[in-house]
Amino acid sequence: MHHQHSWNLQISECIQAIHERHTPYMVQPEYRIYEMNKRLQSRTEDSDNLWWDAFATEFFEDDATLTLSFCLEDGPKRYTIGRTLIPRYFSTVFEGGVTDLYYILKHSKESYHNSSITVDCDQCAMVTQHGKPMFTKVCTEGRLILEFTFDDLMRIKTWHFTIRQYRELVPRSILAMHAQDPQVLDQLSKNITRMGLTNFTLNYLRLCVILEPMQELMSRHKTYNLSPRDCLKTCLFQKWQRMVAPPAEPTRQPTTKRRKRKNSTSSTSNSSAGANANSTGSKKKTPAANLSLSSQVPIASIARSPVSGCALRT
Repeated sequence: MHHQHSWNLQISECIQAIHERHTPYMVQPEYRIYEMNKRLQSRTEDSDNLWWDAFATEFFEDDATLTLSFCLEDGPKRYTIGRTLIPRYFSTVFEGGVTDLYYILKHSKESYHNSSITVDCDQCAMVTQHGKPMFTKVCTEGRLILEFTFDDLMRIKTWHFTIRQYRELVPRSILAMHAQDPQVLDQLSKNITRMGLTNFTLNYLRLCVILEPMQELMSRHKTYNLSPRDCLKTCLFQKWQRMVAPPAEPTRQPTTKRRKRKNSTSSTSNSSAGANANSTGSKKKTPAANLSLSSQVPIASIARSPVSGCALRT
């Protein structure tokens, strides 16, 4: 009886330990944002491009995209950048006078798929602490939708932040210090960001409208060591080929049934009749039917192929 009691006690302790065990790391996508905030706080003034590349490699997939949507005075804006431009985006935030950056997610919803996890947070806040031109805390609020890969690394595949509003907070102590200086008070009353983003970041996003379509040219130049003109020619030619190429359809070979010959006379008459039918059918065919679609399009149309996405948005 004593051994049975001790055995039951051990089983109950094991069950209790299983229930008290922390949730596995793979099902905590919000913890990755916490880790990203800690990594951003460890940034120093000496952090170079290698540091930012390592930061992006740790938290973003190789084919990740980052999208920002907001509305400025001249209308709504939407910028999407690829993986190679993401490190520079985060570095421009600090180059604009920011000394601290972190994200706060409240009441986020998670949905699990076969190979990814989606986090939808309708109450996300991007908090930036500015040291120049004046000490200001900016809270940018909006909706953040993240898609993580469902593996051990759990890196971000898509990042979409839709900004709704922002607030710039100035400490009362600074206002009290310059209460008698109208020029300083007038400067403190002006916003230092636009929708929570610095001018450095906005200018970089506008530049990405040109840089993003050029990623294919840069990759081709690096891989095949071609000149910029040759890279542009090959990219345009391949795009033109995709535009004019007909859709691939599976070809079905007609099944023919052979009949046994009865005698030489009937076979001769059948062959002559078939030859007449073939000659009649061949007369109905046009020569254009034997030409491929690519041969009918003049080569000059390559120059008219537009390079999509090269218009600069302001």
